[in-house]
Amino acid sequence: MPALFTLLDLAGVFAFAVSGAVAARNRGLDGFGIAALAFTVACGGGVMRDLCIGAVPPVGLSDWRYLAVSMVATLIVVGAHSLVERMAQPVLLFDSIGLGLFAVAGAQKALAFGHNAEVAVLVGTLTGVGGGVLRDVLLNRVPVILRREIYASAALLAAGIEVLGEWLQWGDGWRSWGAVLACFALRHLSLRYHWHLPRFDRRAGVGGDRGSD
Repeated sequence: MPALFTLLDLAGVFAFAVSGAVAARNRGLDGFGIAALAFTVACGGGVMRDLCIGAVPPVGLSDWRYLAVSMVATLIVVGAHSLVERMAQPVLLFDSIGLGLFAVAGAQKALAFGHNAEVAVLVGTLTGVGGGVLRDVLLNRVPVILRREIYASAALLAAGIEVLGEWLQWGDGWRSWGAVLACFALRHLSLRYHWHLPRFDRRAGVGGDRGSD
């Protein structure tokens, strides 16, 4: 993996770890709980990906940098919570970039291990959103991807572009970065303009104006 891609990958890990640590702190968890949730959000999707495709031990457990970045994020959240709250927009920025990077990396790794296109797209999507799902389950709430926002859909788009580009033999570099950019653009625009898929009102039985992923 190129050095720049690795750097942005770890930046995404940091952003996801911060989001997990903030959520844990807001729910009143202790220091160990905050650190555990931060690591789960940052690396959970990658661990599930590696287990699904047989890449063991998972890189999130075997590469010390992932744990180190997660712990740094935890210390920042615990020691400078007010500063982190003011970083809401940068964190969302890195979260969107990390989502695309993880989706693309997951799809690439699945293809490299000899899996077909369907598996690669699903594994890529899982890599991007898996940590967030684990976070919400551990905090006893409905996963955000099932309730609102274009999130899993953006990861699915990135993984799909990566797999399609591989099949059509597009250039590796611009194919992957194009997939990341598409994911970022969809995620950013959906937040800015409140895009969503339709959600059905359980009382009226018709589509409402709020959405799920």
